[in-house]
Amino acid sequence: MITSLDQLDLSKQYTYADYLKWRFQERVELIRGRIFKMSPAPARKHQAISRYITSQMVKYFENQPCEWYYAPFDVRLPRKTSKADKQVYTVVQPDICVICDKTKLDKRGCVGAPDLIIEILSPGNSKKEMKDKFEVYEEAGVREYWIVQSTYNNVLVYTLNEQGIFIGHRPFIEDEIMHSFIFPELKVDLREVFKD
Repeated sequence: MITSLDQLDLSKQYTYADYLKWRFQERVELIRGRIFKMSPAPARKHQAISRYITSQMVKYFENQPCEWYYAPFDVRLPRKTSKADKQVYTVVQPDICVICDKTKLDKRGCVGAPDLIIEILSPGNSKKEMKDKFEVYEEAGVREYWIVQSTYNNVLVYTLNEQGIFIGHRPFIEDEIMHSFIFPELKVDLREVFKD
């Protein structure tokens, strides 16, 4: 049994089957088999942004067939059609995710691409969210990806086109009411998101 992150070889590739055996305090994600340590508890601003966006999710999805979750919540992204634990090399914990296909949900989280993923950038995680996760979310078929940049008070939104490529939209800035492209009635007042 692995009880300390120090017991792992960070240059090695791991699977979800390995991940399930780990019993240490640190939260980690696997991206293409590589271990990424998660930042310590998010800053207050990160939490405030997450809380406000979550409140909008509650209102919008109350009578919708989709379900939404916030971290920590495991999302497993298989590379192939097999969902076997030993063949899943990517396990992430998005800040917020929405899943409309309930067959993707099981007792351990989600297996397969959520429809919408929202990540809130914090110092130290920008590269992971903007490159590593961007690539695996695109590859897995996440239909819409929001990157909330609290440093710049804006939200970058990417939607998947018919060729499976993320297309970026004009950034939504701090004094606007933004909307989802796949859920057009889901609106978020960025004046409230970035008020602190």
